[in-house]
Amino acid sequence: MSKLLKIYQISLLASLGLPFIAGAQTQVDTLLTNISGTLSTIIGILFVIATIVFLWGVIQFIAKSGDEEGRKKAKGIMTWGIIGLAVMAAAWGIVNILVQYFGTTGQPGFVPPPSWGRR
Repeated sequence: MSKLLKIYQISLLASLGLPFIAGAQTQVDTLLTNISGTLSTIIGILFVIATIVFLWGVIQFIAKSGDEEGRKKAKGIMTWGIIGLAVMAAAWGIVNILVQYFGTTGQPGFVPPPSWGRR
């Protein structure tokens, strides 16, 4: 009888805990959606900054066409601008891969049923 009582207690606790697990899933989905949106905004701003740095290097390169030392500095600025653009492109790609992997919908509180998309 004690085994049956333990099974009953475990099943009762599990049935009471399932709504909390479902609620946690929607909270995690909301959190991931918010993080994704924030990272996308930050990455977009950093894209703009890296582009401005690169263009500033191009302007300096053209303006200092007669000065070898000035052209060398301008090349360094352009190089860092390109590196910044490459890093931001990689970060943007990683964020999108993680969003697709975790399956965030972009709609806080909406969790699609497991049967969607499977036939």
